[in-house]
Amino acid sequence: MKKIIILALVALGAFAVYRKIQADRAELDLWTEATAVSES
Repeated sequence: MKKIIILALVALGAFAVYRKIQADRAELDLWTEATAVSES
């Protein structure tokens, strides 16, 4: 039973990190696009 709980926590943690990376990448893309548009 403990293994299942630990596995679930690890999966949740990995998913949270994945979502954070995706959000950061999207924000970076937005900034890159915004600055590129204003420069040209």
